[in-house]
Amino acid sequence: MKKAYRVKKNEEFQAIFKSGESFANRQLVIYSLKKEGQSHFRVGFSVGKKIGNAVTRNQIKRYLRQAFTDLEPYIKPDYDYIIIARMPTREMGYHDIKSSLQHVLKKTKKIRH
Repeated sequence: MKKAYRVKKNEEFQAIFKSGESFANRQLVIYSLKKEGQSHFRVGFSVGKKIGNAVTRNQIKRYLRQAFTDLEPYIKPDYDYIIIARMPTREMGYHDIKSSLQHVLKKTKKIRH
């Protein structure tokens, strides 16, 4: 995933939290905010320290980034997303995280079939 497709700034995170809509399942919370005229979605990840050490948190973020890359053709492009990992993700592998992400994206109706 290109760095241009990531939400990095704290102000952007706060704007998405404040104005966006949220959906969740047991493993992930997703916030989405519509951005008109954006040619590609942008995504930010948040994995708290309670989930594990740096190695565990970075692994979860890598899995989420890869899942977004795999699902890229199906995700609506004119949105910014923030994904927050919950405690069960530390026990999950890549395929479990990807299916959980697909599930929560279907709940948001931001994924095309």
